[in-house]
Amino acid sequence: MSSIHASIAAALDEAARKAVAVSQFSSAGTPFSIEDAYRIQAMSIERRCQRGERRIGIKLGFTSRAKMVQMGVDSLIWGWLTNTMVEEDGGSVRLEKYIHPRAEPEICFLTKRDIDRPLTLLEVADHIEAVAPAIEIIDSRYEAFKFTLEDVVADNCSSAGVVVGPWSGKLDALANLGVVLRTDGRVVQTGSTAAILGHPLRSLVQASRVLAAAGTVLPAGSLIMAGAATAAETMAHGNHVSATVGELGAASFHVV
Repeated sequence: MSSIHASIAAALDEAARKAVAVSQFSSAGTPFSIEDAYRIQAMSIERRCQRGERRIGIKLGFTSRAKMVQMGVDSLIWGWLTNTMVEEDGGSVRLEKYIHPRAEPEICFLTKRDIDRPLTLLEVADHIEAVAPAIEIIDSRYEAFKFTLEDVVADNCSSAGVVVGPWSGKLDALANLGVVLRTDGRVVQTGSTAAILGHPLRSLVQASRVLAAAGTVLPAGSLIMAGAATAAETMAHGNHVSATVGELGAASFHVV
């Protein structure tokens, strides 16, 4: 089975590298478990690292209770961020790098200590250096942006790009900040940071648990994308996309 996993990892890696979609693997007669999916994800990321990319953090998915129920899971999912995924705040994002990208408003944490064990809610703040408004660019490598739970985990949870706004030390003001996603100045999504497991810091508790279960240590200086506060919006050529998160400020980019 490992050879099958390796071939799926290679196909997903090539799809991301060349910005060309692949068919769903599970529905194509190659079913695999969620544990297998994380193995495939690891193989795919390792291929990137062999080309010179570096892991710089993680992204979290299904941090909405409603999404967990919809997908029939009881915990969030996660994928890796690498240095080549970082796009400049206020800069230009090339549409040709992606297949069918969508933008999600989020908040991003910067760690100041290794996360090497399951943490409590009282402990997580001591492991965080700063927080920032952010936008995640998600881009499923599957045709029509359709996939099973196992498919999306194998595909690094659709993570493709990240734009991080100004850093702040305001960790005590995250409970219920208004989140607004705009395209070309028009409001397209609104929400609250409370949609992220009731409080964004809870996503870090969950992150510490899944990392520990995977036997993975997240080093100090890493990014953690806490999960979407609203639904995602499709990106198109010429768009100006911005996400404002309460008093934390905004992150933005132009699509070229």
